[in-house]
Amino acid sequence: MSELKVPTMAEMMAAGEQPDVLFWVGCAGSFDDRAKKITKAIVKILNHCNVKFAVLGTEESCTGDPARRSGNEFLFQMQAMMNIQVLDGYQIKKIVTACPHCYNTLKNEYPDLGGNYEVIHHSKLLQELINEGKLKVEGGVFKGKKITFHDPCYLGRANGEYEAPRSVIQKLDAELVEMKRCKSKGLCCGAGGAQMFKEAEKGNKEINVERTEDALEVKPNIIATGCPFCNTMMTDGVKNFNKEDEIEVLDIAEMIATAEDL
Repeated sequence: MSELKVPTMAEMMAAGEQPDVLFWVGCAGSFDDRAKKITKAIVKILNHCNVKFAVLGTEESCTGDPARRSGNEFLFQMQAMMNIQVLDGYQIKKIVTACPHCYNTLKNEYPDLGGNYEVIHHSKLLQELINEGKLKVEGGVFKGKKITFHDPCYLGRANGEYEAPRSVIQKLDAELVEMKRCKSKGLCCGAGGAQMFKEAEKGNKEINVERTEDALEVKPNIIATGCPFCNTMMTDGVKNFNKEDEIEVLDIAEMIATAEDL
């Protein structure tokens, strides 16, 4: 990230400044090599639009979502309380994140423990920046491409956000094609509920393979995602069918950053 401007909250606080929004990077966006590309795309967009933002850096810990989903409530509450202490210490009001798991936990589960913040998903932020005219998206490289969007469970069914990612994709002059199971009837990629971190159980087909079949049916050039876990699962699904030369799996932030030539 050396070529990018990424201020930490500690640096901003030391300078007597407060960001308009805290970018919550999340575990995947921090440590997974593929998801780091999504993080970079978001930072490039924030810098390009002159959004005053900061990250917690080493002070950011996992939200506790995988711990709670896998049944370790004690660990979840420990992680949540530590994060709330840090966030409140910096008087954070607004948070944006590219991970629907972090989004759902920060937005819906932290208030029970005293952590109250305005939390938005990066698709919503992109939609707002486009509507405000700060992002002038030209379709360019995506013009005429067939794109299908895979709804992340914690963005779609859990929080009812279907419109923002689609409105962002439609700004690319591309053809948005829907899978038969989409929006409120969308199918999980197979990574939620902490399943990302364990071996698959016995069965005759992996969930991500089943979901990739849904996508392949509509013959897309690109499968768009809004979640780093979904991105991993759909990428593996495409590889399973040896289609990685024909079909790209991209986060919506990456597509916008590419279209803006950032």
